[in-house]
Amino acid sequence: MADQRKLAERPKLEREKRTRKIDARFTQTEYDLVLTMERTLGVSKTELVRVRLLNGSERMLLNTRELISQMDALGAEMARVGNNINQLARHANIMKLQGQVPYYVAEKFNQLFEQYLDLQQRLEIVFRKVIRLAGR
Repeated sequence: MADQRKLAERPKLEREKRTRKIDARFTQTEYDLVLTMERTLGVSKTELVRVRLLNGSERMLLNTRELISQMDALGAEMARVGNNINQLARHANIMKLQGQVPYYVAEKFNQLFEQYLDLQQRLEIVFRKVIRLAGR
């Protein structure tokens, strides 16, 4: 009978149980900052303190709202520049058919294309950072 009861019990935890507690005191301003971080990062105060204290240099908490906002703005800017490039290419093709391609069209195209490549490189850097952070 004792064997049957042991089979019905919850299995032992494989990892170490957290049994130690640390108390910390904050000023109202510091506590408000902790609450703000808790809301924006979507983690509990305990997890926030644990990660920042124990893994501060190894792991970073990610503010997903800010990241998505920045990526959205960058994507919108890339779309605008891409649209301008397409309009210039269309204009240049029309002018080419008429036998007259003004110098300013090529100059503006080069300027917009450089801007587009710069935005694309910045976006790649952001994606690499996100991938590195997500991998930790």
